[in-house]
Amino acid sequence: MKKNKKNRINVVYSTNPDFQFEEENNGVEETPPASQQSLYVSLDKKNRGGKAVTIVEGFMGLEEDLKGLGKELKSKCGVGGSAKDGVILIQGNFVEKIHTMLISKGYKAKKKGGY
Repeated sequence: MKKNKKNRINVVYSTNPDFQFEEENNGVEETPPASQQSLYVSLDKKNRGGKAVTIVEGFMGLEEDLKGLGKELKSKCGVGGSAKDGVILIQGNFVEKIHTMLISKGYKAKKKGGY
C-alpha cells in the first residue's frame, strides 16, 4: 500500500518507531431520510427584476440527491431552476404546489414568508 503524505494533515514527526499513521475516515456524508428533513418553501422577488422565484431551503445531504429533488420539482412544475448549496430555486410562483409535493414525498415542509 502506497503511503500518501498529502493525507497527513497536521502530522509533523513521531519518535515512536512503531507509529502507524491512521488516516481520518472523512466518510461520505449520507442524505438523511425525507422524514428527518425540515424544508422551508418561500417566494422571492427581490433582485430578480420583479420575477418571482420559489425557494426551497434546508436540504441536508449529498449534492446529487439535492439535484435529483430539484430536477423532480422542476419537471412537475414544468419550469426551469437550479439546485446547489442546499437550496433549490424554481422559476415562478409555485409555493403551494411545491409545498404539497414535498409533504407527499414525506418531507417536513413549512411555508415561510406570510403564506
